[in-house]
Amino acid sequence: MAPDSLADRLDSVRAEVASAARDAGRSTDDILTIVITKFHPASLVRDLAELGVRDVGENRNQDAAPKAAELASLDLAWHFVGQLQSNKVRAVLAYASDIQSVDRISLVEAIEAADKPTGSPVDAFIQLNLTTDPARGGVTPDDLEALVERTLAAPSIRLRGLMAVAPLGEEPRAAFARVRQASERVRTLAPGASALSMGMSADYREAILEGATHLRIGTAITGKRPPAS
Repeated sequence: MAPDSLADRLDSVRAEVASAARDAGRSTDDILTIVITKFHPASLVRDLAELGVRDVGENRNQDAAPKAAELASLDLAWHFVGQLQSNKVRAVLAYASDIQSVDRISLVEAIEAADKPTGSPVDAFIQLNLTTDPARGGVTPDDLEALVERTLAAPSIRLRGLMAVAPLGEEPRAAFARVRQASERVRTLAPGASALSMGMSADYREAILEGATHLRIGTAITGKRPPAS
């Protein structure tokens, strides 16, 4: 029987993450699960916090900013995972613990120009586009090194690694293997940028087997997503 409550779904995912980590010969301590709460109300995020969740992800500033403000007392880590317009950077930096969708030099420059409230560098992931569709978001593999080099030159940014979404129609593990291979290229320039944010509700097991350090899991935990407002 499918889990029918938030707590049940969260426990089920945690168990599956642990199982995949064992199969990969890895520790769950090296895998962070970010619960994607886009379109869900702040009340659901509060329920997640009561169940021990501390890392949540959002993809639109207009949704994330009011939730982060309302729930500021919960000490959550908010991860921004959506495509980001340069003119929204300052607003996102007011609450986000990291930006996982850095995909162009102009965005790096916007982050560099913004004043982060804490004054400390913002953690960032470079989003890699695994398709030939530029609308999907992400830097192309051919332009990866140039974006890495520009990001490393920005003292207000700390490069953590790569983020990617497995394309529709491709076997997820094969897609994630391509991200892992790209990560090896990144680490020739930035040895410490070894994080891999990949794997969502339908394919996080395959991502773990290919070395994911950050999972972005939504509906498998939160249930059916409300329509976008």
